[in-house]
Amino acid sequence: QVQLVEFGGGLVQPGGSLRLSCAASGNIFRINTMGWYRQAPGKEREMVATITRDGSTNYVDSVKGRFTISRDNAKNTVDLQMNSLKPEDTAVYYCNALIVRQWSAYWHDYWGQGTQVTVSS
Repeated sequence: QVQLVEFGGGLVQPGGSLRLSCAASGNIFRINTMGWYRQAPGKEREMVATITRDGSTNYVDSVKGRFTISRDNAKNTVDLQMNSLKPEDTAVYYCNALIVRQWSAYWHDYWGQGTQVTVSS
């Protein structure tokens, strides 16, 4: 069994900062790419940021220069530092990880439970 648990959502004013964290636990053999996705009401889920095991990152254009994704392979965690937040960043944020479980021959996509980020005056 593998679980991804998220922490750090909340309400912030425009221009503020917030840090999201996600921890993977359970019967893990290897974690490949990890990332953060978000979904606003009535919209499709979109990729926000991803990071490979060796630290290569990718961001959606709208957050470049404001958000930073990082990971700790020893702790099986991934973080998202969000600065200069805008109302358009309001969404439910989901942690994602591509994981091979012990005793499994296949990669599986795992998702966190989602955490609400609201940016409002």
